[in-house]
Amino acid sequence: MSTFGIMLLLVGAALAVAEAHVPTHGALGSASVAAIVAGVVMVVAGTGVGLALALAVGLAAGAVGAGYLWIVLRKAMAARGMVVRSGAQGLVGRVGEVRAVPAPLGKVFLDGAIWRARMWAGDEEAEVRRGDPIVVERVDGLTLTVRCAEEWEVAP
Repeated sequence: MSTFGIMLLLVGAALAVAEAHVPTHGALGSASVAAIVAGVVMVVAGTGVGLALALAVGLAAGAVGAGYLWIVLRKAMAARGMVVRSGAQGLVGRVGEVRAVPAPLGKVFLDGAIWRARMWAGDEEAEVRRGDPIVVERVDGLTLTVRCAEEWEVAP
């Protein structure tokens, strides 16, 4: 009985690790908690104590596991709703500086890198000089579409 209980504990641990790496939304985590509870009950009952004590220890382990699973699932669901802060989507809205005036293509300095840039269609007639602040409107491959920054966008 305790050998099977130890096997259930190992299966429960493996399912918990799999839940951390696979987006199953708690399915593997629930199976993990159930396997760990059954394993704890079998191991404790195999030591010769009463069934009531084994069930109490198993329920305590299940409550701890279910609480931990609930916290992990809430954090995972909150992370899914967060705004992307990296890659091309993370550049949109960022403020940079003109290094070579876009006519039609120029260079801008943004996040420690020099990017190729073109002016936004609504801002083509604006006078842009070297050192002027710009805001990224769109990313097309390695070319940024930028516009002149408003005063409120560059104020500290």
